[in-house]
Amino acid sequence: MAKILVFTDLHMLPEGERIIGLDPLARLSAGLSHAARMHGDADRLVITGDLTHHGDEASYRRLKALLEDYPIPVSLTIGNHDLRDPFQAVFPNAARDEDGFVQEVIDLPEARLLILDTHIPVSKGDPDYSKGALCEKRLGWLDRQLAGAEGRPVLVFMHHPPHDTGFKGMDAIKLINGDAFYEVLERHGNVRHIFAGHVHRTIGGSHRGIPFSIFKSPLHQQPMPFDVDDTSSSVDEPGAYGIVLTTPFGLQVHTEDYELAEQASRALDLSGPAA
Repeated sequence: MAKILVFTDLHMLPEGERIIGLDPLARLSAGLSHAARMHGDADRLVITGDLTHHGDEASYRRLKALLEDYPIPVSLTIGNHDLRDPFQAVFPNAARDEDGFVQEVIDLPEARLLILDTHIPVSKGDPDYSKGALCEKRLGWLDRQLAGAEGRPVLVFMHHPPHDTGFKGMDAIKLINGDAFYEVLERHGNVRHIFAGHVHRTIGGSHRGIPFSIFKSPLHQQPMPFDVDDTSSSVDEPGAYGIVLTTPFGLQVHTEDYELAEQASRALDLSGPAA
């Protein structure tokens, strides 16, 4: 059985900056510490993009300092808030495909993990700003890796959901060529689950017959009303990460609201031994 931890939407900032009063470094540090303590046996930690909020080198350096001695192997990809060149300057050893995209294949005995780069290098004002895409080169890489899975079930990790999630504003900035993505997957029939971020909500379901999971951020979350147009709306709710367990018959997906778990643990400690 394999165990994969998933963090997403870290939104790291330069020192002293905050999002709705929250410190991304403190929130992420607490989450990483909890994950290492409770799941030190994990095979891989996958972080699915929006590593930083502004795509600046200072923020990437703060993230790198948190991850340098982490006891679980880490894989990174980038999201719409990231910038490819500053990321690569700070993480020169991060996995890339032959075309330089932040994509990686990891073969575990139980599954093949494919980590995709959905970043579009456009600026504010561009119609595709904040959206994601997989160009022909990236779709070709995906096609080859699915073909080479050699009987292993495949788990796909990406930043942008490749389909609607029910949130009006976020659905407007999803993967813009989701149909092309699913056509590649359906050619092979070996993808067992898709994992994404971007929405800052815990969401599960299936699309075109393939199950998917979307995880909350360790920092801030999307408000629950579905009809919100403002994609920058944020609420201070407890941070979370995902835990994926493969089994001989499939897989299980869990969400760890680690801040709530820490609060409960402290309350138990304060209450003293059971009578």
